[in-house]
Amino acid sequence: MQNHTRRAAYLSIILLGIVSLMGDIVYEGGRSIIPYFLEFLGASAVLIGFVGGLGDFLGYVIRPLAGYWADVSQRYWFFTFLGYFLIISIPFLAFVIFLPNKWQLGMAISLIMIERVGKALRAPSRDTILSIVSKGVGSGKAFGIHETLDQIGAIIGPLIIGLLVSSAIDFTNIFGVLFIPFLILLFALGYAYRKIENLPIMEESRKNARRTGIKRERLNKKFYIYSFAVFVNSMGLINILLVISEAGHILPEYVWFGPIIYVVIMGVDALAAYPSGYFYDKIGIKFLIIPFIFTALASIMVLISHDIYTILIASMLFGIVLGIQESVYRAVITDVAPLESRGTAYGIFNTIYGLGLLIGGVIYGFFIDLSINIMIVSLYAVITQFIAIYLLLRCIKDSKNKIK
Repeated sequence: MQNHTRRAAYLSIILLGIVSLMGDIVYEGGRSIIPYFLEFLGASAVLIGFVGGLGDFLGYVIRPLAGYWADVSQRYWFFTFLGYFLIISIPFLAFVIFLPNKWQLGMAISLIMIERVGKALRAPSRDTILSIVSKGVGSGKAFGIHETLDQIGAIIGPLIIGLLVSSAIDFTNIFGVLFIPFLILLFALGYAYRKIENLPIMEESRKNARRTGIKRERLNKKFYIYSFAVFVNSMGLINILLVISEAGHILPEYVWFGPIIYVVIMGVDALAAYPSGYFYDKIGIKFLIIPFIFTALASIMVLISHDIYTILIASMLFGIVLGIQESVYRAVITDVAPLESRGTAYGIFNTIYGLGLLIGGVIYGFFIDLSINIMIVSLYAVITQFIAIYLLLRCIKDSKNKIK
């Protein structure tokens, strides 16, 4: 690794993880109460599912351009800073109540979308920086550590929101509190930039990029088969906003139960991230058969949940899937895409992934609103994952059982 020591690699990974931790306190904290906020403003289950899916889709569909621009300009930090700054839209939800009634729902949805656009702008660049500084550590471990720290923030944020909700604090003050971690986020990002940007490995990567240029054609068959497998997999996963909404209907008299379920999901996500990355580094892409199976189980269990225990089990399965998605799914791209076009690869992959989430969110929203028979829902969930596993097995075959 020349002058880039393992210690520097781990320090860089942790710093980027802390930045994501603070970001998650803001936007995951906000997302834990957003379904109820939208319901308060008059949204239906279909609209909530659509907003959740569209938000995730926008968070991914812009990524190919954002990743390509970052690759061409090598301005990974610019896109990282811009994307994190747009998280400010979540605290700004505090002011929606002061608008005329006819504008409130539209403005709330717009602010939610702005935060997702910010994620689209920052994610390819941040992940590229992370893939660079993690050289020699193992992509699975690196993304696993990052996701663990990220999800600690995703636990703290909803916990804060849950405490505020249980104290009968109104929506304006709840979202307003999130300005505090947002300011800390900006400070943490500036500190991470100062510590990471001048590392020898960063300069080495810039020199390599200038020497080799952008070669999008090098995104090969394995990359596209894998991306399509993830697309079908995400189509079969119920949207997290609908999970929270369904949990809230189990105990409608306790509005804090939804945020608590969100905390459970994020907590399991955090616990699953690093072990998943470790096992991926050991056994390769075939490890993803596990979350594909859990996707079907979690989605079905959410919709048949009529008691606390069933929704808790479903939420834990859902959290395992999210933990693997946010660590291993991203780590695979590090192994199948060349560095000089990795930002583009992350953008394309995440767009395909986001499209699957959008379709899944809308479909499950319709399932709920129309009270579709659970057998049909189960058939949909199982068939999508059967196809996804088939594609994954093809990718394994093409990779000779392990992507290297």
